[in-house]
Amino acid sequence: MSSVNLDSTVNTAAEASHAHHEEGEHRLVGFIIFLLSESVIFLSFFVGYAVYKTTALDWLPPGVEGLEVRDPLINTIVLVSSSFVIYIAERYLKKENLWGFRAFWLLTMAMGSFFLYGQAVEWSGLSFGFTDGLYGGTFYLLTGFHGLHVLTGVLLQAIMLARSFIPGNYDDGEVGVIATSLFWHFVDVIWIVLFILIYVWQ
Repeated sequence: MSSVNLDSTVNTAAEASHAHHEEGEHRLVGFIIFLLSESVIFLSFFVGYAVYKTTALDWLPPGVEGLEVRDPLINTIVLVSSSFVIYIAERYLKKENLWGFRAFWLLTMAMGSFFLYGQAVEWSGLSFGFTDGLYGGTFYLLTGFHGLHVLTGVLLQAIMLARSFIPGNYDDGEVGVIATSLFWHFVDVIWIVLFILIYVWQ
């Protein structure tokens, strides 16, 4: 192969890599905008909850004095800790250690699933329902909507984990992994706010 052809091949590969990198950045920016729009939705829920709580004459349903905090606190610790676990998984991916990435990624999925299980157990033991006043409606709306996001995060993680078994798929990193990790951090931060609103501020 002549030097001209070799240079042309190298330049074409470099241009393709640059274009792929720019495309990934654009997709990531779009995803961040999506998270910002989700933040606005949750913020409106938070404000609505605070307004209802401070203005409603009969806030708690009859016979309900408050929520048990111990088990939700355990679930909170598990969910928040999973943010550190998924960060470690990303670090392993950057070091091109796929098995380390898979192990900590799978652990993140397990922690998210534990949270969902804990929420389902809590719901099954509550003495009020969705139609029991403003308190019942806002409680199930807020925790349920957040739970849906946790479930979405776990499913996204499952997809990213499966893609790691495609040879060469993550050789240059993966925007999907970064986006999924950002989504998971977002879910954790939202839950911290929810936990304070619902369980601490009773």
